[in-house]
Amino acid sequence: MKNAGSAGNGTPPMSLQAYQERADAANQFKDKPDSLSQLRFGLFGEVGGLLATVKKSYRDFGSAQQVIVREELGDCFWYLTEVSVQYGHTLSVVGAAGFGELQRRFGVSSPPPVGQITFLPFDGVYAMCHEQLRTLDRTQQLSDLGSHAGQLMSITSPPDLLSSTPLALLAELLADLVTVAWMFDLKFADVITANLEKFESRWPQEGAEYTAPFDSTSPPHERFERRFQVSFIERFYNEGQENERPYIIQQIRNVNIGDRLTDNRTEPDGYRFHDVFHLAYVAHLGWSPVIRSLLKLKRKSDPKLDENEDGARAAIIEEGIATWIFNHADRHDFYETTEVGKLEYGLLKQVQDMVEGYEVAACPLWQWEQAILEGFKVFRQLRDAGGGVVTVDMDAHSISFAPLDLPPEPAPPPKLRRPREIGFTLPPIPVPKS
Repeated sequence: MKNAGSAGNGTPPMSLQAYQERADAANQFKDKPDSLSQLRFGLFGEVGGLLATVKKSYRDFGSAQQVIVREELGDCFWYLTEVSVQYGHTLSVVGAAGFGELQRRFGVSSPPPVGQITFLPFDGVYAMCHEQLRTLDRTQQLSDLGSHAGQLMSITSPPDLLSSTPLALLAELLADLVTVAWMFDLKFADVITANLEKFESRWPQEGAEYTAPFDSTSPPHERFERRFQVSFIERFYNEGQENERPYIIQQIRNVNIGDRLTDNRTEPDGYRFHDVFHLAYVAHLGWSPVIRSLLKLKRKSDPKLDENEDGARAAIIEEGIATWIFNHADRHDFYETTEVGKLEYGLLKQVQDMVEGYEVAACPLWQWEQAILEGFKVFRQLRDAGGGVVTVDMDAHSISFAPLDLPPEPAPPPKLRRPREIGFTLPPIPVPKS
């Protein structure tokens, strides 16, 4: 990931124009008739979220809270960028005006940026005014940010390129965000870098590649097959009786794998097919401690991987993720109408937090979304058909459904019964010999 503010890694610092181009690629409101209203609502909501975060942690502000503030500030800046574009101003123009506003506020002067404006000059102002920051009233500064966001919401007229009011207000909002970052000991360039990582993890850039399978360097006998099929066969306990219960048998090449699975609840909901979610994780993430254990593919050649990545704790976390998402999906029609790019960010972020410290944490959020949505698509097909064949293709990053073609089960042979004897038959009376 290119750092937004430092050239220490051998790459030039990011320009505001480059940030705008990457932010535009993640804009889900683009070309919609109410895009400006939606983006302004989003900015106002993010500013409110920032103020709420500060309020909750005002007395005990530590590193964890600082990370949250950094994320909220980055989201505010993303919306500010897209609102500016809607008003006909490039981020470079708003940035130049915001840079001038910062200089005016703190009474500092420096040569204006030449050429493409980067994020470095903003933090350069901080170096000249950090003493003044100590005297600023944090509450007042946050109130100013909220007030300026409110003023933007109060503008009801459509964008007018001849009006300077939106540009001046956008510049003030940018200066507010930069100042708030400084007041919480955050470099604005770091805020931008974290924000880029966030939205490009959620909405990939064109040409984004999948994370390489985590077993790609393991011995062949410890790797997932790159393409395989699993049959889900539905059978019934007490078939035809009042207490009939469905269960699932899973097979690979006609060999049973794992235990029989039921819904494990009074009201049936199809959870007996839930192993399809683990198969989706294999296809889209190259990861599933649960399936790895079922197929005897634990990476025992590497004791650390065997214990930590393929062990019981990792499998429990995976099962927990699958169950938690299933309960969420149950309240949303099992995501039948959820489009790619529209799955709740909070859900994906929670999943990311749950796998922190494990190898799968390297997978961006968009891969998780693909795994979840395609997994539920095939789940619905299995549930509706009462079973089927699921094809996992790791190279194509897909799973697919096909109907199950099983020969009908032969009827059990009739049980042979001994003829019933009614009463008691006396043995014949022997005839005496003469």
